[in-house]
Amino acid sequence: MKITSAEFVRSAFERRHWITDSRPEIAFLGRSNVGKSSLLNSLLGRKGLARTSNTPGRTQSINYFLVNDAFYFVDLPGYGYAKVSKSMRADWGVMAREYLTDRPELVLFIQLIDSRHPPTELDRQLNDWLVVNGKNHIVVATKSDKLSNTLLQKQLAEFKRELTESKILSYSASNGKGRDEVWAEITTALEKF
Repeated sequence: MKITSAEFVRSAFERRHWITDSRPEIAFLGRSNVGKSSLLNSLLGRKGLARTSNTPGRTQSINYFLVNDAFYFVDLPGYGYAKVSKSMRADWGVMAREYLTDRPELVLFIQLIDSRHPPTELDRQLNDWLVVNGKNHIVVATKSDKLSNTLLQKQLAEFKRELTESKILSYSASNGKGRDEVWAEITTALEKF
């Protein structure tokens, strides 16, 4: 897909801040520090559009990016970061769950998992929720450039054994490997909206 425009629109900290213009949305979900912002920037070909940080748990809101004036990339708060208060973690979880459950505009859920590590319990729980609720989704194994090809293939095979009902793609924000495959999934989902 050719990206003609991409802009940050809004951060939503509560339901009344959600965008309601009925454009389709692609949701990005994953643990804190899994590389969501890097993947978003890489997919859009824009450095610094989604702010990256060396501090996990920095994204504490639902962030909207309007792409080609036609659809949104929606960056949800990372899960599983221990150095935030339990009440803040609970608030994020409630907001994210409501958002994921109640949005007819959501046409594709992209769950990110770090290719270097096995899925965590939280990764498996999210994946189970996506499957049980019949959500159109893919799993993207990020940071694939950090592994040799042999080790990457071994990790992907392990992901497929654990997340049996999900399509799994690998991606490197550093070199863009996997970009076309992820965009193909996004384009297909948008065409069905």
